[in-house]
Amino acid sequence: MSGTAAAPRLSRPAHVLLLHELRQRRGALVRILLWSLAESVPSLLSGLAVSAALERFLARDVTGGIAILTLLLTTTAAGAVATNRMFPWLAAVVEPVRDAFVTAVVKGAVEASARSTTRPDTARVAQLTGQVQTVRNILFALLRAARQLVFSSVAALVGLALIAPVAALVSGALIGVSLALFALLLPRLVARQKAALIAREEVARRAGDAFRGLRDAIACAAEERAVQEVGQAVRAEAALTRALAWSTAVRSLLVFLGGQLPVVVLLAAAPWLLREHHLTVSEVVGAATYLLVRLEPALRGLVGTMGSWGVELVVNLDRLGEGFAEPGPPADEAMSLPTRYDLNIRDLTFAYGPHAAPIFQGLDLVVPEGEHIVVAGPSGIGKSTLANLLTGLMTPQRGTITLGGADVRRVRAGDPHHAPALIPQEAYVFAGTLRDNLTYLAPHVTDHDVGRAAGAVGLEHVVERLGGLDARVGAGGPDLSTGEKQLIALTRVHLSPARVVILDEATSGLDPAAEARAERAFADRGGTLVVVAHRISSARRADRVVLLDGYGVRVGTHDRLLRTSGLYADLVGHWEEEPRGAPQPGRV
Repeated sequence: MSGTAAAPRLSRPAHVLLLHELRQRRGALVRILLWSLAESVPSLLSGLAVSAALERFLARDVTGGIAILTLLLTTTAAGAVATNRMFPWLAAVVEPVRDAFVTAVVKGAVEASARSTTRPDTARVAQLTGQVQTVRNILFALLRAARQLVFSSVAALVGLALIAPVAALVSGALIGVSLALFALLLPRLVARQKAALIAREEVARRAGDAFRGLRDAIACAAEERAVQEVGQAVRAEAALTRALAWSTAVRSLLVFLGGQLPVVVLLAAAPWLLREHHLTVSEVVGAATYLLVRLEPALRGLVGTMGSWGVELVVNLDRLGEGFAEPGPPADEAMSLPTRYDLNIRDLTFAYGPHAAPIFQGLDLVVPEGEHIVVAGPSGIGKSTLANLLTGLMTPQRGTITLGGADVRRVRAGDPHHAPALIPQEAYVFAGTLRDNLTYLAPHVTDHDVGRAAGAVGLEHVVERLGGLDARVGAGGPDLSTGEKQLIALTRVHLSPARVVILDEATSGLDPAAEARAERAFADRGGTLVVVAHRISSARRADRVVLLDGYGVRVGTHDRLLRTSGLYADLVGHWEEEPRGAPQPGRV
């Protein structure tokens, strides 16, 4: 990356989240401020105490000098107590921030997975959560160290001004120039740090791909090419790391300008200051104490801390923000629950990228409340994409999807429990009791309600096998088949208040009889039912069939489409050729 590279803007989601969490903890921040003031007292008194003690020693008042130094040591001990008392308040700020970022990252990963047609990138999730921990550690270190250095510097400048105002003025000016130059350097540091981080991620990705595909590479005599690709990434990372090191080295010059040059000026001017009686020997020593013991180390630490931890914090926040969930509708668009639940699609256009071919273009479709429809079409035509759009998990490039006249994403933001409920093919079971899993979307239902829903959907035999609703399921629990997991997810949504239910091959692990029972339970439940077809029997049970053919949609009953659509007839023939009772899991 060139030296003139512009600094990346801090990702707005991360910026907003961090500021929001810090504002929520004003009380803890105020306490940190107060303890910081108490902690900085030794910095304020150090030069004054040394100067006063030296005056006593020069006047042969040893007892007075020792008493003053004892007082300084006492204030230092009090400052250490203040530091100790402040740590719980640092934790009260940092730990909730870490929790909020973990929540945002996991939510973003889940939503990205729901929108994706490929397997979730679990490695990326682990990487993001690792970056969250890095943010937590850096934020804690910054609050602990940078705060201390800033307060120490200000206190030392105040003390220096009391002894030698001119020296304080010169030193303050040089420190200001040094910090201003450092601020100008920060954007380049951030840009290069981010580039180096991305380069490290690219090395890990390419190396991982090379090792996973090593056997294929050897079989195709492509070992040299694989090595070249990994080596190219390594060389790029090394170049960026060197550039970052050069930018980092400039910090030493800034520390000399603001921290060491004032000492040189003071010592060079000391003979004249003493001769003209502007300062006494003890005042020169006290001023040098402030400069050498307090200001120079504080400036060195502040520049080093902000140039490393601060830059790393900005870069990690920027990268984390890229993995956050897409922002929902603005808060001022909050809405009441819809009074009706008809789905209305108008002029829908959606593609997976700006240069990708549209999956849908100008699609219009109306699903009245209470209708039972089936979505059919060849594999890969966009059935699961349509299901995600109908639930508000994806945003179209153009057009609208409304539920009862309101944008479906606004409904989901207002009350996700009443938004369209999607049950995917890969049903998820939470770690916990079976009751926790079934009542997750309806926490106030009774065990009697749970039993009725389980009986309707066909879960009662699973409940009996597991030993009741208090049985542990999920991670650490008994093994569940694909069909059993799907029955749990089906019952969970059956109990929910959602009036629109979308089954995206959610019964693929069930035999035809169990599938028919589950679909009948949702049809009898009331509300709108949308089924992404897995078997021909689903289409026969529906009021209408929505056929996706890659150009648009054709809508009609099963019998009508069978007569008028060759594509649908072919699909029906394919379905009927599949072995009955043998689930055919697949991704649409």
